[in-house]
Amino acid sequence: MREHSLLPAPVLRLARQQWLEQGTGLSSAIDARVTRSWQRSLAAGLSPMGRLSCTDNLSGVALQRARTQNHDLVNQSQPIMEYLFEQVRHSHSMVILSDPNGVLMHTLGDLDFLSKADRVALKCGASWHESQRGTNAIGTALAETDEVEIHGAEHYLDRNGFLTCAASPIVSATGALMGILDISGDHRSRHPHTLGLVSTAARMIENKLVLSACQHQIVLRLHARAEGIGSVAQGVLALSSDGWLVGANRRALEMLGLRRVDIGASQVHHVFDCTMDTLMASAHRAAGGALALHTVQGLALFATVQMEPHLSVRAQPVGTAPAPDALAQLDTGDVRWGAAATKARRVADKDIAVLLLGESGVGKELFAKALHDSSARKAGPFVAINCAALPEHLIESELFGYAPGAFTGARKQGSVGRLREAQGGTLFLDEIGDMPLAMQTRLLRVLQERQVTPLGCGETVAVDFALVCATHQNLREAADAGRFRSDLYYRINGLSLQLPALRERSDFAALTSQLLKQWGEPVALHIDPELLQALGRYRWPGNLRQYSNVLRTAAAMLEAHETCISWLHMPDDLVDELQTLSQDLPDYPEPPPQNLQQLSQKAIEHALENARGNVSAAARQLGISRQTMYRKLQDGALVKGL
Repeated sequence: MREHSLLPAPVLRLARQQWLEQGTGLSSAIDARVTRSWQRSLAAGLSPMGRLSCTDNLSGVALQRARTQNHDLVNQSQPIMEYLFEQVRHSHSMVILSDPNGVLMHTLGDLDFLSKADRVALKCGASWHESQRGTNAIGTALAETDEVEIHGAEHYLDRNGFLTCAASPIVSATGALMGILDISGDHRSRHPHTLGLVSTAARMIENKLVLSACQHQIVLRLHARAEGIGSVAQGVLALSSDGWLVGANRRALEMLGLRRVDIGASQVHHVFDCTMDTLMASAHRAAGGALALHTVQGLALFATVQMEPHLSVRAQPVGTAPAPDALAQLDTGDVRWGAAATKARRVADKDIAVLLLGESGVGKELFAKALHDSSARKAGPFVAINCAALPEHLIESELFGYAPGAFTGARKQGSVGRLREAQGGTLFLDEIGDMPLAMQTRLLRVLQERQVTPLGCGETVAVDFALVCATHQNLREAADAGRFRSDLYYRINGLSLQLPALRERSDFAALTSQLLKQWGEPVALHIDPELLQALGRYRWPGNLRQYSNVLRTAAAMLEAHETCISWLHMPDDLVDELQTLSQDLPDYPEPPPQNLQQLSQKAIEHALENARGNVSAAARQLGISRQTMYRKLQDGALVKGL
């Protein structure tokens, strides 16, 4: 923690006035973070003596939406904020929590030390971003991504000079900025230990967020002394079952000499002088007690290992399928879909853009949402944008936001833009191939610089989100033809995944059962076998979207006592197409297997049919592992393609 030397208020005001009026340099005696913040405040068009225009304040539905997006942050912070307030209850101070945009989400304290006009400024929904309120602890901590104290005349706006504020960032398990914790009060009640108190409380919240986000991972609690495990000073490290570092608090990174970019890019043996197998074996022998570890640099640490039963070294050896997650809940046994999900998991928390390919209606947005919910960013927002549905003349303002009065018809309060709404979460750009070339250029710059410049505003705003794009077009051909920027194509194509069309999926029956659960509750529905066979032969040009709508309509056609969907419940036009298709099918007998590989494939197909598409159940019937089953299915797909 940096020592903060305070200058007298008259000295600070005089230095700022000379800098503004004469262009002289700011004194080196002024804290460098304050100096940078004053410069940003000036660039935002703010005047120290000017009137305040708080156009970004939220209320009503907008505030409720922001609280919902920051649900985990608020819930995990409230108990610690209550404890923190007990420490400052009689010091004319408030404990404040803001979101990553500087908007106040929760406050505790007595507003009596404020004037009536200023009380509104410290209520939920008020924005304390530097661009709105100049230098202040919340806004400056956001800009610097560091703990900071702003006292008295260090505030850029004179009207805030009566405050003393100390703030510390709260970051997620993957290093995303979640919000700011702050104590603000009358400048006459400043205490030199307030910043330390806020910083400790912020670390406590971070620990809770990390443990909550990584509850399905293997969690190591670290400290140089065994007695320190469980304290606020402990390091928290999350590992996947195959040994990848997937999350950490700041203390763990400090202990291990790691950076945020190392999360998702380092394995156990890169950090400790052991393998994942030996670590798990040691944890099993320790039976919940502390075990001694050494880092690759030779630092001695103590650790406890926490894992769910299905992740134990005996029940879940390294290299097998990961714990069930949102992607697994959508997996009904199709090999290609399952392979895409496995690949997506491996890059989910590694800042690698994902590009989903497939026909319209195959479930690209469902896959993207499940990927978000399976990642360490699941507590953040999932913002889906259909690039094809945005009017060309509005797409720029919709994506990047705009300042108040930026153009005719603009909302009086301005707009933060959809990109900034995705802060700390996932941005899903559907049908990105339909984005105009001019917007592609701006988007590329945002992705490269991780900053957004709203329309009519000269200030850039940092953004942090995972990126998932989707298209039914061939973007490589579009790039070669000049219809899509090639540099943007390679930027969004970190990992491309082809989702199969419904007619290509091998799990039609299992998928049907899953879809029926959505429309049949509380009664379990099923489909007439002959009808199901006919539905499975249909090409489904609208894919899952079309099929889901058909099943939903059919379920609505059932009488109260009926549970079986039959031909009578199908739309007339679809019945005609299905019956015509059945008449056109040739009645050729299926040839018997000609070799051992074909016989093996036939046995797998029968097992899948008996298990209604459940790959795990079919593998158990055959006495092989699920991974072996996937490999044999992929081999069979290659043979059929020859």
